[in-house]
Amino acid sequence: FGPSGGISVRLNNRPKAASTMTRRSEKDAIATEALVERAKRGDNRAFEALVDIYKDKIYTYVLRMLRDPAEAEDVAQDAFLRAYQSLPKFRGASSFQTWLYRIASNLVIDSVRRQKRRQDGGVSLDAPMDTDEGQMARELADEHRGPEDLAESAALQAEVAEAISQISPRLRTVLVLYDIEGMSYQEIADILGCPLG
Repeated sequence: FGPSGGISVRLNNRPKAASTMTRRSEKDAIATEALVERAKRGDNRAFEALVDIYKDKIYTYVLRMLRDPAEAEDVAQDAFLRAYQSLPKFRGASSFQTWLYRIASNLVIDSVRRQKRRQDGGVSLDAPMDTDEGQMARELADEHRGPEDLAESAALQAEVAEAISQISPRLRTVLVLYDIEGMSYQEIADILGCPLG
């Protein structure tokens, strides 16, 4: 990561809509495994390809947990940096995606702890969502819908965001990973390091 020939990670501030993300096919999983193996052998282009595959997903997940776009971008970039640094230790016991989400989840928890210690009124997992909900509604909206439908959709999104902000961080993580990211319970258990039950 840097001008001395390392890889460069640049995240977009505008993630793709989570609803457009679909579960990866077996072919995609095999291609990802091949990229991981190449990256483990020092192929920086392979790691950059992995970043391209996962950057929007990781950013969206972190943003939903932290509710601060600038902090979410920093945490997401740090997740990729740590993944790059730890890649030689990646054994493949879980999928690369699961491993990457686990890194991001740990960094989210660290970020929340730092914010609580500072007690500067910063972002908290229990704070109301502080993102441009109108912008999110426009990104997720079907362009064929009328103004009334868009207004109802924005209002519903605001209600859902408020409801999500009221549940515990651990349950919120499960909800975001399952309903929004489309992960299985087994993947979520692996990410959180807890039993499936």
